[in-house]
Amino acid sequence: MVICDESGRVVGRSHGRGTNHWALGMDECIRRLKDIVHAAKRQAGLPLDKPLHALGLTLSGCEQESSNAELAARLRESDPHCANHLYVASDTAGSLATAAPGGGLVLIAEANSLALFYRSLHPGGCDCRQFLRMCLVGMKRTGSNALLQNPDGQKFGCGGWGYLLGDEGGGESMHSTQIDPSITYWIAFRAVKTVFDHIDGLDTAPHDLTAVWATAKEHFGMDDRPDLLPHCYKHFDKSTFAGLTIKLAELARNGDALSQDLFEAAGMKLGAHVAALAPRIHPELRPLRVVCVGSVWRSWELLKPGMLQTLIERKIDIDLDFVRLRVSSAVGAAWLGAKHAGRVLPRDDAAHCEVLYEHRPSSTPAVNGHAEHC
Repeated sequence: MVICDESGRVVGRSHGRGTNHWALGMDECIRRLKDIVHAAKRQAGLPLDKPLHALGLTLSGCEQESSNAELAARLRESDPHCANHLYVASDTAGSLATAAPGGGLVLIAEANSLALFYRSLHPGGCDCRQFLRMCLVGMKRTGSNALLQNPDGQKFGCGGWGYLLGDEGGGESMHSTQIDPSITYWIAFRAVKTVFDHIDGLDTAPHDLTAVWATAKEHFGMDDRPDLLPHCYKHFDKSTFAGLTIKLAELARNGDALSQDLFEAAGMKLGAHVAALAPRIHPELRPLRVVCVGSVWRSWELLKPGMLQTLIERKIDIDLDFVRLRVSSAVGAAWLGAKHAGRVLPRDDAAHCEVLYEHRPSSTPAVNGHAEHC
């Protein structure tokens, strides 16, 4: 969490845990949000009984207006001094507002953000008001999902249905059109599952699995497959699996074919989200800005072949600009919170995001089953 003044200068920081009320329950979610607000106020030297001018929340699990209204009401009840204005929306809304407030598509692999504004009177009592904005990046992953917002305000989503309805963990084909709630977890899961199925004789690995299997054994501290069972069941932790993906990315960059295939398959899945929303894209959004959120995008060069292959196979003939955030998506939550309170914060597009890739279908031929930018 960071607190910034109206010019964007950071004046305070704090940290908080995930706040998905579907996973935690509303009571625990409210407790965590209250703790976050109080910790941030203390760190910034703000009194706890001084309401923030506006509190913008863009959080995992906040896709439903009725539950968003309940969350806001419960937070006000728990902490009457939290803020004068409350705005609650999904995590995708914060990311989109950070990089494409006029409309675009956000493709999230993992994120959670919160932003607040504080308006205080000058100690002398004059009419000089200062806005402080407070932004949080939570550690609770949302899962992979996409949100399209058109210039007319219409919104369309794809994915983000959580652990059961979006999970690839049932062992479907690597080229299924479904996507795991955390693509970083999915890559690690598929790596381990590919090894297990190959050794069992259920399926044949497409490439030599020596490097992937050695890396997985080192990561989980195991000697053989049965040693992995506690990590899969009794002590299951998605983040532990997802941590393996970082090491697989290094293998892929060093030329390991199986690791490269895993990332290519992940790129195909992410590309399927873009393709699913393409028919709903407003004609004014040309080129369409695709805001890429989550740590997996650090491996864009590994995801890119699969992403482009899907766009070509699905005949997506729209110009796309893939961008990655330079700042927290909480900046967008702050912008939305201020807008809800009737204020407009200045924004610096170049400071907020960087271009990963400009996709121009007319100059992107398929080569040996893959797509390459010209």
